[in-house]
Amino acid sequence: MTVKQLSDGNPDGVKLGQSITDLVGFYGVTPIAQKAAAAQALIVDASGGAAAPTNGILTLTGTYNSTILANAIATMAAQQNAMQAVLVSVGLMKGSA
Repeated sequence: MTVKQLSDGNPDGVKLGQSITDLVGFYGVTPIAQKAAAAQALIVDASGGAAAPTNGILTLTGTYNSTILANAIATMAAQQNAMQAVLVSVGLMKGSA
């Protein structure tokens, strides 16, 4: 089978869709318009903490405010779920097994 290239060698690059309303899909899923949701907004980090992606979430010690921590976790979960939903809807991620 011959592979079809989407690029035409243009130095400005290649894009799929001319606007957010154009329908795009991958791997045989139904094409959709770009999704938008409040949970896709950037998370404002006012924690004063240092991100440690290699460590994950460490055990908490000492005094802490459980409401602030619960809200932070809920915010991160909502954003991750929004990103996962978009990737699944365009066929770039399978979702649940």
